[in-house]
Amino acid sequence: MTAETDEPDPTASLLAFFGTELTRIRTELRLSQEKTAKLAHTTQSMLSKIEAGKRVPSKELAHDLDAALKNGGHFGRLYPLVIRYAYPSWFLPFIELERDAVSMRVFESQIIPGLLQTEDYARAMLAAVRPDNLDDLVAARMSRQEVFERDTPPRAWFVVDEQALRRPIGGADVWGAQLEHLLKAGEDPRTVIQVIPRKVLAHPGLAGPFTLLRFEDGTQPPPSRTSSTPRRQEAAPDVLYVDGFSQGRIALDASEVAAGAHAYDLLRAVALSPEESAELIGGYLEEPEQ
Repeated sequence: MTAETDEPDPTASLLAFFGTELTRIRTELRLSQEKTAKLAHTTQSMLSKIEAGKRVPSKELAHDLDAALKNGGHFGRLYPLVIRYAYPSWFLPFIELERDAVSMRVFESQIIPGLLQTEDYARAMLAAVRPDNLDDLVAARMSRQEVFERDTPPRAWFVVDEQALRRPIGGADVWGAQLEHLLKAGEDPRTVIQVIPRKVLAHPGLAGPFTLLRFEDGTQPPPSRTSSTPRRQEAAPDVLYVDGFSQGRIALDASEVAAGAHAYDLLRAVALSPEESAELIGGYLEEPEQ
């Protein structure tokens, strides 16, 4: 059983306020985290992280908490504010699409992909830009990884430039734990990790990181999603997300999505096999200075 955590400062952020409100109402009803989790169809571990301000609740969980605690829709009303400040407005539509994807193809050139980051690595990386809301950013980053906790997780393919392995963000201990996490993730039969070795001097990913998402049947997202979620064209069931310095963008045009898919195929062709990639990652784990 996960220990019930100390409360965060409710004035620190809306995410922290949501967590402390959950603790307050649950405590007033004399409900344990374990009992509340069962009533809200979640786990005590997830509830503990939300109360500590370390995870962003889903819209569904916010409503399930309202039903479990019979509080008149309090958390459902808080949710839009929490989600608004947890993720940049331009990124939220992608988050909604990412939650629905049945498969994803991700390329990253400079850092470990966000969906594969440990919490300590994410914190060290995000701290470099000195944000005012570091805790919320880390919580949001880790919350995205909940897609792998679905009953049927998405099939995920990650191609990473070796340059990302030569950047030990966070120092030796953090970096070592991150590499071990990568190796463990690659053991999952639904997850493929490939590394493009530095001997490959030019490849289609030099323009920057991008992600391709695929959905169940190429239809539009469920109507329960936010209205800001782009409507996908039936001719282009995949969605292309292109990262950028200030913000990323979602591409829906069939020709641009096809170009992204072609580029990804070329990246896979020049990358090491999953087995060779694991050996390379393990080499950095044993000898960081390669």
